Amino acid sequence: MMTQEIIFAGFGGQGILSMGKFLAFGGMDVDMNVSWCPSYGPEMRGGTANCSVIVSDEEIGAPIITAPDTLVVMNRPSLDKFESTVKPGGLIILDSNLVTRDVKREDVTVIRIPAQDEAGAIGSVKIANMVLLGALVEKIQIISEEALLAALKGHGKEAFFEMNKKAIDKGVEYAKKEAVMA
Repeated sequence: MMTQEIIFAGFGGQGILSMGKFLAFGGMDVDMNVSWCPSYGPEMRGGTANCSVIVSDEEIGAPIITAPDTLVVMNRPSLDKFESTVKPGGLIILDSNLVTRDVKREDVTVIRIPAQDEAGAIGSVKIANMVLLGALVEKIQIISEEALLAALKGHGKEAFFEMNKKAIDKGVEYAKKEAVMA
């Protein structure tokens, strides 16, 4: 049995919902069961936004996640809100350019990536979310990087594919480095 429950969180406009959507499409495209549950509204455009994604080879009973296996955060308020909910032994991936404090827990694996810097070096800070998504896919192995790229190609904007691919590759590099250090 393989199931991953993931919460993506950050400011509205950072591509939080897109990260979840592309992961869900990638899972669907390889015949996994998926749930994508966005949370936005008054939070959009600068407030916090988050989405819950479940990818599983079994049926998914409910889309609600109370204790995620993995948390991907792009701002400090999101870390403050969700850090305590991650399962012991879980994973937190964060944008170290925007999350201005360390993770307090010692029972989770943490991958810190200066995603804004890396995305800017590739061509646009708007793809920082894709750097984090690349690290996620490499680290949790619920779908392959190839499945993620296929989802991006099939469901994303063609004009941004090459830049997004570079960002995902950069995230994969960070996750591999982290795996060696652990």
